[in-house]
Amino acid sequence: MTPEPSSAGRAGIETHGVDTIPDSDRTGRPRDIIGILLGSNMCLGVVIFGWLPASFGLEFWPAVTSMVCGTLLGTVLVAPLALVSLKTGTNLSTSSGGTFGVRGRLIGSVIGLLLSLGYAALTVWTGGAAVVGPLHRLLGLPDGGVAYSVTYAVLAVLSVLVAIFGYRMLTQMSKWVALGTVVLMAVGFVAYAGKFQTGPVVNSGYALGDFWHTWAMSTVAAGLSGPMAFIMLLGDYSRYVSPHRYSSKKVFVASSVGMVLGLLIPQLFGTFTAYAAHAADDYVGPLVAAAPLWFLLPLLLNGLFGTIGNAGALIYSMGLDLDAIVPPLSRPKATLLVSALSTTLVYLGYFVWNAQDAVTAFVLLLTAIGTPWAVITLFGFARCRGVYDPDALQVYNRRSRGGIYWYTAGWNIRAAIAWAIGSAVGLLSVDTALYKGPLLALTSGIDVSFLLAAAATAVAFWLLTLGSPQPVPEIEPVRATSGANV
Repeated sequence: MTPEPSSAGRAGIETHGVDTIPDSDRTGRPRDIIGILLGSNMCLGVVIFGWLPASFGLEFWPAVTSMVCGTLLGTVLVAPLALVSLKTGTNLSTSSGGTFGVRGRLIGSVIGLLLSLGYAALTVWTGGAAVVGPLHRLLGLPDGGVAYSVTYAVLAVLSVLVAIFGYRMLTQMSKWVALGTVVLMAVGFVAYAGKFQTGPVVNSGYALGDFWHTWAMSTVAAGLSGPMAFIMLLGDYSRYVSPHRYSSKKVFVASSVGMVLGLLIPQLFGTFTAYAAHAADDYVGPLVAAAPLWFLLPLLLNGLFGTIGNAGALIYSMGLDLDAIVPPLSRPKATLLVSALSTTLVYLGYFVWNAQDAVTAFVLLLTAIGTPWAVITLFGFARCRGVYDPDALQVYNRRSRGGIYWYTAGWNIRAAIAWAIGSAVGLLSVDTALYKGPLLALTSGIDVSFLLAAAATAVAFWLLTLGSPQPVPEIEPVRATSGANV
């Protein structure tokens, strides 16, 4: 994890792992964050979350309000995390070592790895269907298990190539994917408009028995889960923005705008097309079947390039997280390993699992344990006023000891306990088709696991750290120059 020369940061394969990015290589701009968040989300792996409210039995407008409310609420919590890596110059899991300890930050690395792993598998899974389906209708090619297996393999290989090249490749590719997919979705509204209806698409009623319980689940599973997927990813991009050139306000605004637009545009398209295609138990199959013949080629192109862009960004983040967990691995080697695991999950998702139940349970459970980590990391950011010692954050990566974030053998026990308490409360109050937490009885059966987990974590961390201030290095905080532009 030796920092690369400045020139290497501008071309070729990125060799930076979770080391501190030197300021000479921090040439990113806030607009680049918006571009990546837009481009990397313009794929069916994100669009499909707009289908979830329809599959839960909600009508169109309640489906829309649940997603909008959840997305805005999640953005308020998650967007400030971009400021942490802006100040530290490294990814978020490593940055969290300032609060959790240089070994305790492995909690964040594992959560980030699991989040990206699941979403990357989902992206390739849905993208494969968007490639096989149109090719079957257009050219009569097979649409069975062999066709899906080959398509998944091709998408996985292309995605990992993008991820290995790294930040610069993702930045450039995201711009074109964002532009092309926005045009595709605008045309798609016309393509499906004649079949659109606002009534429920399922005949079995609400998934949880009544409107409010189901709406609450949709708010978390389809809305809140979107921003929560970025609790680790945001730092991968904001670490390339120099705090000497751009203010925290501009990075925060860029992260917020990028998340809200990057999530709601594809998800609302997914909701619209789900009701137009009457997609009940499956999304991509009915979407392809209901598409006019002329729209199949644009749908195929999005299935290909949108999947590569989104999966590439997720695999890139996974590579960083594994690099943080196993320092001897280089980022490219870590990226190859996690891509193989993600591809395995894709095949399991197609041949073994019930997709809807697996996706819903996954996002709800990961939200329950990811929220406490985000709350504690932001508390730590506020307590140290955004001032970190970048060199001390890298102690674990250098396989050494000591530094101001060493705490107790590299762990801040108080932070770890607060995270465990918040996660336990979240897991005990979650509601999925596969698992129902016992605390649901205290919330009238409504899934408010996100709120309970956040509140329990905040209270526990505050009480546990009374009289125990977070270490702050004796250095001047970095301020942006007044003339920097987005």
